[in-house]
Amino acid sequence: MGDSLNISIAKKLLDEKGIRKELKERRKDFITENIDKEDNYRIDILTNEGWERTTEFKHKVRLQKRKSFDVLFEDKVWSLLASMGFDTMNSDRNFVVPYGAKGNEEEKTQQIDILAKDEDTIIIVECKATGQKNKQSSFKKELEAYAEKIKGLMDNLRKFFSDKKYKIKFILATENYNLSDNDRIRLNNLNGIHLNEEQIEYFIEIQKQIGYAAKYQFLGNVFEGIDIPDMDNKIPAIKGRMGGHTYYSFSIEPEKLLKIGYVLHRNKANINMMPTYQRIIKKNRLKSIHDFIEQEKGYFANSIIISLDSKGKKLNFDEAATKTNTSISSIGMLHLPKQYRSAYIIDGQHRLYGYANSQYKNTNSIPVVAFVDLDREEQIKLFMEINENQKAVSKNLRNTLNSDLLWTSDNQVERLTALRSRLAINLGESRKSALFDRISIGEDKREITQQAFEKSLKQTNFFGVVDKTQIKELGTFYGGNVDKSYKELNYLLEGTFNYIYEAIPEIWNRKDNIVVMNKGIYGIIRLLDDIIEHLKEEKIISFIPPVTLTTDILSKVKPYLDPVINFFREIDSETEEALRKAYGGNGDIKYWRTLQQQVIKVHKDFNPKGLNEYLKKEAKEYNADSEKVIQKLKLFLKQDIEDKLQDKHGDNWYKKALPISTQKKANDLAFNKNIEIENEDDEVSEWDCLSVSDYRDIILSNWRDVFEKQYIILGLNDSGNKEDKTIWLEKLNKLSKENLQSYSVTEEDFNFLQQLEEGLLNQS
Repeated sequence: MGDSLNISIAKKLLDEKGIRKELKERRKDFITENIDKEDNYRIDILTNEGWERTTEFKHKVRLQKRKSFDVLFEDKVWSLLASMGFDTMNSDRNFVVPYGAKGNEEEKTQQIDILAKDEDTIIIVECKATGQKNKQSSFKKELEAYAEKIKGLMDNLRKFFSDKKYKIKFILATENYNLSDNDRIRLNNLNGIHLNEEQIEYFIEIQKQIGYAAKYQFLGNVFEGIDIPDMDNKIPAIKGRMGGHTYYSFSIEPEKLLKIGYVLHRNKANINMMPTYQRIIKKNRLKSIHDFIEQEKGYFANSIIISLDSKGKKLNFDEAATKTNTSISSIGMLHLPKQYRSAYIIDGQHRLYGYANSQYKNTNSIPVVAFVDLDREEQIKLFMEINENQKAVSKNLRNTLNSDLLWTSDNQVERLTALRSRLAINLGESRKSALFDRISIGEDKREITQQAFEKSLKQTNFFGVVDKTQIKELGTFYGGNVDKSYKELNYLLEGTFNYIYEAIPEIWNRKDNIVVMNKGIYGIIRLLDDIIEHLKEEKIISFIPPVTLTTDILSKVKPYLDPVINFFREIDSETEEALRKAYGGNGDIKYWRTLQQQVIKVHKDFNPKGLNEYLKKEAKEYNADSEKVIQKLKLFLKQDIEDKLQDKHGDNWYKKALPISTQKKANDLAFNKNIEIENEDDEVSEWDCLSVSDYRDIILSNWRDVFEKQYIILGLNDSGNKEDKTIWLEKLNKLSKENLQSYSVTEEDFNFLQQLEEGLLNQS
């Protein structure tokens, strides 16, 4: 590479001291500039561009401007690599490298967002960010351009850093992008890898917990299966057999194991390595271990448990000549894999990483039991057995692990548990799903718990009836093949939730919305089951269990979801509050039954099992209390109206205050009733014969002078003219005339009566 270009590249690179200084600026959310107070022209230009004054100095003024989202993301990735301990990095965004064979300034160059180098590796990063969440990517132009240049770039970087043979990797880092299948193919052709924002955040979190040691986990992700240069991989070991598996027992310097080790953390960042099982490293626990090693010269006698990944090649083990015939074990020299991510840490991640920043990482040795090629399910079993009597594995994490552990179980109940768990996990972790990042997976905390999601599925007809040994009744989508059922149900559930989301994205994404919550998801899943059952009964879809799902079935489901979508669009605050405050199992059922009723309004033939019985039961809940409140209100109105009119007009209030039509009606009713009464003492007065509707006519006739102040009920048509303000009397009249032996008082009706009781009786 030409000397002049060498110099220009070198000027744009930072050493460790320069990296520390630049890191302070990259971590800020704002860019700042100090300008002479007298330079009004420059100050005006920046102010018009969105800069804001922050600090006044004697001769200067400081202005700042928030970095754009793409710059913030690029700085976040740059800061991550710097914090991991890469010792050489680009200084700014104008860093370029030639990609021609000559490698000189006259040739074309490629701008590189981030370049990071350590003692063994070089990382090239292209950053792409968008403010639109989960946007479909289209990087055809950028990736195809890199395809023509990548070999030249790598060759010229190796020439520039000519002191050794470096491993180089191209990374496409994205924020808020859903990488398209075509872009994945293009990236694969570059031998590059993709890191999304979840993976970036994961490594940031790991770096906060374990400092420079996070680089080992990062390199294991980026350079999986690639040889580690100059690694001394020979270690004295004892070879044995246990539980049908080959294992090796040895002592090793922590630094060596850190280089080849990898922890399968249960996190969306590791979704492409499913199944995973480890909990995130805890900073406080790691610090206490580090201090124990450093300050107390402490040590741990128990072994770290790992699984060595041979990548299908037999591990070399040079057996020693000395051997005893009384032992089934053998002694020799084990050749560890010289590759990144070739040793999965099953137990002891804190003990191992406690050495990462220790002065003893190359001078101490730690005991290890290394199994060979344990499949992931065996690793999970071992992890759970080891942790059974240690720190409890959270219920949510245990549910998550069950999706992997029980998938191939001979027990039908366990197999369905795994199926429901995997459906929840995929819908929560797939970027194609409307529930992406909305379901608590492992130890993440989100709006919907995995347990609640699985409970919803369990109460459908999707899975039939099984016991440990057999299928007693075929499910709509289950006939014994979990892989097939997973494919069909995942398609149906994803399509259902995506259809609803695409119709109401502004509601779906709103904080504390009424849809994306445990009871909301319960209601939608149960309703989906009802719709499928209805379509089967009406022979709208042919059904020979288990169903093979097609897009045609989903298209037949969607019209039944439309009334629900409209319900979410138009839901009033009172209904929303009632749903939100319905707690526990009854709350889930209320939500589900509410959605069923919305479908019936449009599809009259939709008659889900149990709804009529539920409505009758729900209605009778309020009937008895409602009848008591109605009688109390009628007695109050009768007495209160009489008292107020008498106060205003004296003893002749009846003739002075009541409309003529009302008096005539009352007289006729009293006459007709009294004809039938033999005992004079039992006769009724005209005033006894009036209804709540008649009371309204009287109130309206005497509104301003007598009733206006007391008879406006807050929250019940308390605005408008006097007819509007007294419309509640018409509703009360209707309810008072209903036969409560047959009429079902709704919760809404009961709430109305309670509000009247509070507004009228408590103010008197």
